[in-house]
This record gives sequence, structure tokens and C-alpha cells, in this order.
Amino acid sequence: MATIAPTHEEVKQLRRVSADLPPTPPDSDNNSDAGKHDDLEEGAKCAEVGFPLPPPTSPPTEVLEIDKKTPDGWLPRDPRLIRLTGVHPFNVEAPLSDLYNEGFLTSPELFYVRNHGAVPQVSDEEIPDWEFTVEGMVEHPLKLSLKELIANYEQKSYPITLVCAGNRRKEQNVVRKTKGFSWGAAGVSTAIFTGVSMSDLLERARPKRGARYVCMEGADKLPNGYYETSVKLNWVMDPNRGMMLAHRMNGEMLRPDHGKPLRAVIPGQIGGRSVKWLKRLIVTAEPSVNWYHVYDNRVLPTMVSPEESANDPKWWMDERYAIYDLSTNSAIAYPAHEEQLCLVGCEPNYRVKGYAYGGGGRRITRVEVTLDKGKTWRLANIDYAEDRYREAGRVPMYGGTLDIEFRESSFCWCFWNIDIPVTELTSASDIFVRAMDESMNVQPRDMYWSVLGMMNNPWFRVTISKEKDYLRFEHPTLPALMPGGWMERIKKAGGNLTNGYWGEKIGSEEAPEPVTEAAREIVMTKDGLTEIINVDDLRKHDKEDAPWFVVNGEVYDGTAFLKEHPGGAQSIVSAAGLDSTDEFMAIHSETAKAMMKDYHIGSLSEEGKAALAGGEVQPDPSAEPSATFLDSRTWKKATLHTKSTVSWDTRIFTFKLEHDEQTLGLPTGQHLMIRLRDPVTREAIIRSYTPISETSKAGFMDVLVKIYFDTKERKGGKMSQAMDALPIGHFVDFKGPIGKFEYLGGGKCSVSGMERNVKTFLMICGGSGITPIYQVFRAVMQDAEDKTKCVILNGNRLLEDILCKADLDTFAKDNKEKCDLLYTLTKAPEDWEGLRGRIAAPLLKQHADRASFGSGDAMVLVCGPEALEKSVHQALLEIGWTDDDLMFF
Repeated sequence: MATIAPTHEEVKQLRRVSADLPPTPPDSDNNSDAGKHDDLEEGAKCAEVGFPLPPPTSPPTEVLEIDKKTPDGWLPRDPRLIRLTGVHPFNVEAPLSDLYNEGFLTSPELFYVRNHGAVPQVSDEEIPDWEFTVEGMVEHPLKLSLKELIANYEQKSYPITLVCAGNRRKEQNVVRKTKGFSWGAAGVSTAIFTGVSMSDLLERARPKRGARYVCMEGADKLPNGYYETSVKLNWVMDPNRGMMLAHRMNGEMLRPDHGKPLRAVIPGQIGGRSVKWLKRLIVTAEPSVNWYHVYDNRVLPTMVSPEESANDPKWWMDERYAIYDLSTNSAIAYPAHEEQLCLVGCEPNYRVKGYAYGGGGRRITRVEVTLDKGKTWRLANIDYAEDRYREAGRVPMYGGTLDIEFRESSFCWCFWNIDIPVTELTSASDIFVRAMDESMNVQPRDMYWSVLGMMNNPWFRVTISKEKDYLRFEHPTLPALMPGGWMERIKKAGGNLTNGYWGEKIGSEEAPEPVTEAAREIVMTKDGLTEIINVDDLRKHDKEDAPWFVVNGEVYDGTAFLKEHPGGAQSIVSAAGLDSTDEFMAIHSETAKAMMKDYHIGSLSEEGKAALAGGEVQPDPSAEPSATFLDSRTWKKATLHTKSTVSWDTRIFTFKLEHDEQTLGLPTGQHLMIRLRDPVTREAIIRSYTPISETSKAGFMDVLVKIYFDTKERKGGKMSQAMDALPIGHFVDFKGPIGKFEYLGGGKCSVSGMERNVKTFLMICGGSGITPIYQVFRAVMQDAEDKTKCVILNGNRLLEDILCKADLDTFAKDNKEKCDLLYTLTKAPEDWEGLRGRIAAPLLKQHADRASFGSGDAMVLVCGPEALEKSVHQALLEIGWTDDDLMFF
């Protein structure tokens, strides 16, 4: 894909107007070559055309190894980009120095990316016929192809800065974990976008009376539907807002990660409003009700905790907390993180520099720097390169017209710099920057923490450490899981980052340490333990005899818990030598987390954290396809093939494995883990399930799931609702097998690695707890040589709630000599002939007394809701069973 340079006539026109424009201010220090560009035709410098042209671009041509096993395995990308959410989906920013060094405009390969799922694949041949609609509350609905949009509407080119609302979120995550992933300070980029004013389309469609919003829907299939959000109609119709549908970026066709072939571009507002792969514009009377509009891109009040926001949907439904215009923000690019300034023979001044941007078209009017924590400030120089486009008048550019001279709104970032005497840096402990816009909106001194961690814009601080003959600079954080930054250092040393003094002492007095939500988080580490463990020592303990694993950068020894772990020893062994933070935090209870102190043996070294920061173990793309699908140490991807409705709240999800001959590889009685990602926060949602399909089934597996919907009384099931929203064709992660129980056949089973013989199984289940019970029951019933007796006690609310009933009844009818099948309902119909009531002590005394199972080996298998398991446990102990006889799935 080649860059589309300006035409010969366009270049000549650019040169004609350049003579009357101020040149780009020189930036001569050796930290940056920003402002230096190759002329796209003859190699002339940027100053010769008066305003910045895009930097040289080298479109990537090779698919990165890390992408090959993902749904984006067809898409080349730049390896310099920093991945913020693991391997997939693709959410990235450039290294801050690389971003700044490209200058005012950003190349498509380093432009930040925020994707919620797989990138829609559109071939070049399909682009002209790409269709989208304008519909809803309009007099004249439109259906247009891209070629019609280009042929029939005026094309315009504007320089526009886009910013993710999560820019600088890592700082909030260090203070207290938000529900969002860790952006650094490079979630911002600028390009020249070419396309059609959105208002031109709306004027032709003619909105009806009462219309107030424009909803925009993309083509990206996601777990909660297609991505959609909305903006106000009067904003769209205002030419000063500059909202457009773009098909070019820096003169070339949009690249796939940036919305190929058509996207919305909403200047001055958060990037989440600039919908990519645009398919529909829907004019409405109310804001969008799409999941991504409601649960993404909001700043909830700071006192709302993640738990409260999850339990009370009213916070998300309140449109007051939706964010549109960007907040005023700035960051320091140089000095860079870990940059060293030699004090011997250096220049007398050091140039500190960075970027700043405003929101809603408001211009940055001042950038200020302080070396004494805000007691005094000094004014930085601002280079507003956008002005030089404004002063150029109407200029043909990239198939459109550059025409922004009439507009007072500012759509772009500015660069700032200030020369500071090195002697003053030597006597200072930090550098702060803050920006102010023309409405006197100024960056706040302190952080406003919120659940999603968006719009983070406190003063940006770089610390200065004095060594013998040089100064060392440290940024607040590094993006993603990359370790480093003064915030992590101070927090690890016990400093409270919310004490009003950036966690540090002021003079000789201790700064106040208020009690915060973060301080009440469960402690999983031993007090006073300072042992540092390197990655080589960690990896020596990746075996069954002494498994070590990592959670939140701390190392734990799971050896002592191998026999007692509810998920079986394999759960721990599978995590040995790896960073298991996602799985541990998503699955384990507060009680389990509190127990971790006992197994804490030290902290992983910074080098070890960096070594594990590349993400989880990935399948070897060069390896031959395996005969079995599951892998206990690697997440594997299967595709949702079909979704069948069993009842109003129950579905069977059929997943296609990696190839048609592949079997699942799940021992009878064990289960697997399913992982989805929260579409907003990218946090892992992990639950254990037992497929109902035969373990020998080739190419596919079936998973029965009961959907727990939200009600007025309680929040529903996060995982089950996420699965219910999955579109066909979506990839899902699987890992396993796990579990401490395995049925070996012929009455033999293994419990925590110890084999035992069983003559009778008492199987107690409720609701979807039937699935692991059913797997063992089916194995016994299908084996004519297996004489093991099974007594099933299956409790449900309604008759239609009984899952797998037809199969259970058939097995019971064909195996009367070794099967007793008992159903009980709490709301049974009048003609019900089975048992009535809950599975509790009275019913168990009648049907499950230990003495009635004889003196031979018997075992109880239990699976159901937590309340059922607790009541059943106590009742079984009272009627003669022992804990050694009980197996809770």
C-alpha cells in the first residue's frame, strides 16, 4: 500500500502559498528531529511548503508472528508499537519519543490504535462498493457507496488530532486499579484526514423535527453487538465542529486498523466517538442505547468504586457522566524516561519539550513549567503548526480542499518547548508541566480517579535524580505491563501517591497519609519480605514437584497447596513459571486471595517482569496441528460456530476447534476454562465449564450455559451474559483440562492423584450443575461392562429448567439396573409425579442417607449454585457421609 503524495499541481500550489507563511520554528537540539521532513516530490524540507507534510512512511508488509494465530492474522503491523491488551485485540501506542520525533503529523504505522475486536477485512476490490446508510428520523433516508460519496460530495482535508479517552490511564492504575487497561502518554496522534463533512449528508437527508442525536455504527462484530456511539445533531451541523466521514489519512487510503475504508472523525472529542469501519448513521431523539455507548467512555464520580459500578447500573445510564470533549492535557516528551544528562562539558541550557491539546475546539493558550512543585511557573514557547494550515487559505490537498481559514476552532495538538539552565535542573528534584486553554481550563494539580480511569490530566511530572556527574530523569509510568516510572517506585517503597505530595516527604516532615480505598485492598504479600527472585530461578520451578507462579509481580510457591486446591494440582502446575495474574484475579474469591500471604516467597525482579511482560505462552505457529485441542499451559482459540436456544435462559454454544480431526482432549470428570475479555476494560472474565459433547467428538465441542440475566434485585452473570452476546464467528479462549477428579472407568476414579474404587455414585446437582455430573453419568451408562450404580438427585425450579432431561431419561430407561434418576422441583405443575421441594436436609435424609448405600465404596458428586453446595455439605455430614466421600465440582 503506497502513500498517495500530493499531485504536481498541489505541490506547486503549496509552494506558492508558502512564501507568505512563517517558517516552522527551528528545533536544533539533538533530542529530536521533529519538524524535518522529506518533501514528497523532490526532497525539499517542510519549511519550503509552509506547513508540515506527513513524515516518511514505510507501510509494513509482513504479518508479525504474534498476530498469526489471532483473527487479525492477515494484517501487517509495525513492530515498534506497544501492545496494551496482550496479543489481541490490537490496542497500541507508539513509544513516546518515536511519536514526538515524527513531528506534528503522525505516520499511519505509529498512529495509536483502539480496537475492541477483530478488524473487518475489506479487499481493495470491495472498497468502491462499500455501502453505508443515513437513516432514522430523516425525511430522505440515504444509501450510498463509497464511490458515490467521493463523486457526489465536496471532499475536504483537515489536520486533526485524535486522542483516546484513556490516554495516561496507567497513572491512575498505579494509584488504584481502574477497570481500564494501561495507556501511557502516547494515546494521541495527528493526521490529515480527507473526506466529506457529515453535515452535508445530514442536510440532504433532512432530519425530522425532534431529532437531536446522530448514532454511528461500525462493521466490527463484538461480544455486545456492533460498536456504536452517538453525538449531538447540532454539533454535526456546526461547521466549526468539523465532523466528517473520512476515507483518506495523510493522503493514502485508510489502513485496516484505522477504519478502512470509511470512518467518522470527530475533532476535539475523545477518540471513542470517531467510529471506524462506518456502516450506519442513525438520526434519533435520544442518545445511543448501544452497550458500548452506555458502558464505555464515561467518567463516574470519584467515590464510585468498581464494585458499586458493577452492582448498580444507574451510574452507567446517567448521560451526565458521558464524555465528549477532550480535557486540557499536556505531557513531557523530553527529557525522556531514563534519559541521562551529562553534567561535564554540556551545553548551558537544556530544552524541555512536549505536547499539549485542548478539547471541543478550544485552543491551548499557555503551557507552563515549574521546577519547585508549583510555587513559581515559567512560560513555555508554543508552536501551533495548525495555524500555518489556517493561513494557507483554500489549497487543494490529497483529493480534497484544505480550507480552515474561516474556522477559529483548533482541532490539533501543539508542541511546546522551554530552555532551562542546567544549573537550575541540578538544584531541582522534578519538572512539572501544565497547560491552559482559551476558556482558562487548566490542568488540575491532582488526579481525579474514576472507575474507568479516563480523561486523566493532572500535572505531568518528571523526576530528577542527581548522580555524581549526570542527571537521570524518570517519567511517571511506562505503558502496559512495562515496569518502571517514579510512581511504581514510590508506591513499592510504601509511599501513598494520594497524600498530596506525590507520595514523598516535604522537607523533614512526613506527608499526611489519608486512608483510601486502595489502602483497604486485600494484602496478598508477607510483611517485610524483601527477597528478589530472578526469572531464571522462577523458571526452574515450573514442574509438578515445586511449582512457583507470579501474581501482580509477586512470586508464590504452590507446592503446599497442590493436594488441597479445588481445581486440582494441574491448576497450579499449569501456571508454574508463568505470570498468572489474569487467571488468579478473575477466578479466586477474596478468601483465597487473603490466603496468598502464606505462599508468598518474594518479588519478581524488574528484569523478570520485563521478560514476562511479552504476554502469556503462545502456541507455536510452526508446530504441526495437535491431535487434541486443550493445552494446560496455553490459551487456545476456538470459533463460535452455532448458538442454539434450549430455553429462555439456556443456550448450547458449539465451538469449532482448530481442525476437523481434532478432539477436545478432556478427561471424564474434568473441566476447562473459558476466557472472554471485558470489551471496555479488557480485563479477563474467566469461568470453568464442562462441555456436554462427547470427549471423542472431532472438530467441535458443545458447551451448555445457563444465562443469568440482570434483574431489578441483582446483577446478572458477567460471563454468561457476555457469552450470550457473542456473535457467530467470534474467537473464544480455552485452557485446560483442570479439576481434581477424573473418572477412569469401571468404577475407578482419581481424586487429587489418588486412585480409588467406587461401587455407587450419589450425584447431586442443580440447574446447570448437571454438566459435570452428566459427563460422568454418561460414561458409566455407555459402558456395558461398567457395573457402577448411579443415583441422580437433580433439583430445579420449573420443569422447563431441567437440562439434558431427554438424554438423562433415555440413559435411565436403558440402564434400570444401575440407575436411579430423581427429579425435584420447587414450583412443580399440578400433574408432576416427581419429588417436590429444595435439595436440603429433609429430602436428603429420605433419599441419600449413608446407611442406605450399604457398606461398600460410595462417593457423592455435587455441583450446583454455591448456596446449594453449602446446604448439601452440612446435611450430608449429618446423615453419615464424611468429607472423604464428598467431591464438589
